[in-house]
Amino acid sequence: MLNDALETAGLTVLVALEGKQAITIAGKITPDIILLDAIMPHLDGFETCERLKANPDLCDVPIIFMTGLSDTESIVKGLNAGGVDYLTKPVDPDELMARMRVHLNNARRTNSAQCALDHTGHHLFTIDSAGHTLWATPQVRELFARAGAGDTWQHTQLPAQLLRWLRHHPQPNQALTLTGLEQPLEVRLVEHTRGAEVLLELLAGQGESGAERLRQALPVTGRESEVLYWIGNGKTNREIGQILSTSPRTVNKHLEQIFRKLEVDNRTSAAAIAIRVLGHHR
Repeated sequence: MLNDALETAGLTVLVALEGKQAITIAGKITPDIILLDAIMPHLDGFETCERLKANPDLCDVPIIFMTGLSDTESIVKGLNAGGVDYLTKPVDPDELMARMRVHLNNARRTNSAQCALDHTGHHLFTIDSAGHTLWATPQVRELFARAGAGDTWQHTQLPAQLLRWLRHHPQPNQALTLTGLEQPLEVRLVEHTRGAEVLLELLAGQGESGAERLRQALPVTGRESEVLYWIGNGKTNREIGQILSTSPRTVNKHLEQIFRKLEVDNRTSAAAIAIRVLGHHR
């Protein structure tokens, strides 16, 4: 019945009788949308959905569950597995087509936007409120790879560095130099998008030239500019001491001179000046 209804609507339908067959078909021909029964032999719909979503080529394909299981636990399980919607049997073909149209339109808009960005060559990515990457263009992943930014670094150090920097409320076009990499990289703030998401641009970094730019723009010494540079990058006195091979006490003395010369009262204000200067010099 559903096959006839879908074909009458002008859709090409590929049918799999069980989960493994569905994974095999989707691996050869990427579908626009997947209708998935929760109860199937050998591999149920929930595990099938998780395996489909684990394939990068299929992760954006919307999956609608169809099942006789109408209890809340099963519905939540289907959505947690990666489904975007849930229909209980008997399925009304008109309702199914209406929901399919919504999810197909949403998926196409998302894919069009991402494809456009992917082909511009821009190094753009978004992060959530915890600093974790939600989406990135292929160019970002390539640049991270060249800089030696492995999965562990991207899942731990990158979010920590970004959150420390964002707490200073940088403005668009201001940049942060990332640390702990084989090659320097910088992150430039593009804009705060919907909700708590942040759009960023990844750039080949300038390394220690950031400190030199501060020395040239502000009334500070070379060593003070280095301390100020790392203050602007959200580092603590202990961390700066480790980077500059000096003691936290010495760093604090430099910081006192920086406060006096910049006429500020705290490290937050000093960091804001450093971020502003580095942003203007890009």
